[in-house]
Amino acid sequence: MAQILIVDDDAQLRKSFVKMLAQEGHEIRTANSGESGITAVRESAPDLLVMDVRMPGMTGLEAFEQIRKIDQRMPVIIMTAYSTTETAIEATKMGAFDYILKPFEPAEVLTLIEQALEAGRLAREHVEMGPEPEAAPAGALVGNSRAMNEIYKAIGKAAPTDALVLIRGESGTGKELVARAVYQHSLRADKPFTVINCVAIPDTLLESELFGYERGAFTGANSRRVGKIEQADGGTVFLDEIGDMPLNIQAKILRLLQEKKIERLGGRDPIPLDVRIIAATNRDLEEAVTRGKFREDLYYRLKVVTITLPPLRERIEDVPPLAEYFLNRLSVEMDLPNPGLAEDARKYLQSYPWPGNVRELSNTMQKALIFNRGVALNREQLSQAVDVEPDSPVERDENDKAFCARVRKALAENAGKNAFEMLMNKAGKLIISEALAITDGNRTRAAKLLGMSRPTLAARIEKYGIKTSTKVE
Repeated sequence: MAQILIVDDDAQLRKSFVKMLAQEGHEIRTANSGESGITAVRESAPDLLVMDVRMPGMTGLEAFEQIRKIDQRMPVIIMTAYSTTETAIEATKMGAFDYILKPFEPAEVLTLIEQALEAGRLAREHVEMGPEPEAAPAGALVGNSRAMNEIYKAIGKAAPTDALVLIRGESGTGKELVARAVYQHSLRADKPFTVINCVAIPDTLLESELFGYERGAFTGANSRRVGKIEQADGGTVFLDEIGDMPLNIQAKILRLLQEKKIERLGGRDPIPLDVRIIAATNRDLEEAVTRGKFREDLYYRLKVVTITLPPLRERIEDVPPLAEYFLNRLSVEMDLPNPGLAEDARKYLQSYPWPGNVRELSNTMQKALIFNRGVALNREQLSQAVDVEPDSPVERDENDKAFCARVRKALAENAGKNAFEMLMNKAGKLIISEALAITDGNRTRAAKLLGMSRPTLAARIEKYGIKTSTKVE
């Protein structure tokens, strides 16, 4: 439930909003003027403000200017008649989440209100880093492994700057949480935070959503529209899944990063903007560059600060605390008793590879909690929740045994010391070194042999500290 303030001098319209939004479970307050709207914002700190532009006395724009000084992160939706479209656009440029033209369809307004409330929640909900599971609020970054502590340090270093941040990691690793943490610890934390999922918006609409358009830019463009990036002027824009962005839009993003300017569709005049960009992707950008699917100049422009989130299988010591965190949170949300974890469940959690990462773990704990029989969650219940048979034997052929013996020895010597990552690094270094030896140090041929792009191979050579004394082209 959210608290929504409606400011309009039309009593019938206020009454309609109260009825419509109360049915959605929201708490509604109303005000009949700009002056009383400002007072209501100070008194109640609503989650969302919906306000008309034309009112007796103080106009909506004048009230909006004062309200932005009170709370810049509160989303504001402006209402206007057709005759004041340009005024509404000005309000959007001042920081309004969006505007709607009267008369409007209730379904359209409800959708916009839910989007605005979600944007406000993302900006306000604090992301804690590394709390104990039982004390962690919703949306926390949970984990005290070496890998996660490096993530926390990177966030702390990058956040206070205005540097572009690229967050990399597999699907479900928590990239949006990291983006929000960077934003909340930045100097723009009191400014808007806009999330744009580049794969959730069809390619045909993405450009106009990001950059807006001028009247007549295309069929149906009956008025000027301010894009999401322009709306966030002064704040932070999170471009999620930027690796899936079409090439033509990548060019416009590059111009924004280089020149701090954009152009609306159908427009001719560059518009200067002051926004911080945080981007995220689960794609192999190096491979995408090689295949011509991602601009090389944009790739290097994005690599100012890179934060790479490790998959769960590379930080298995964080899995039990994460599971406890989800049990604590989900049991409260679903009003179910928290059964806790049996010891065999903890071991099972650390043996499963979690291809869906944190998102899969959350879904698994929810399913296990729903079907729990009132006892501590055990291995059998968790294996059923992930649809994997428990106690399935691991088959090894004769060629694996020598290698497994070396793995066991390394695990015994490095138990609890990020052993998985250490072993993977050793294996990766050995594999790449052998490929380079076979190809006489030719990186292009070695990359083809390994089935990876040449930039990816170069990055791995640098990561593993492999020294090459022969030709590299």
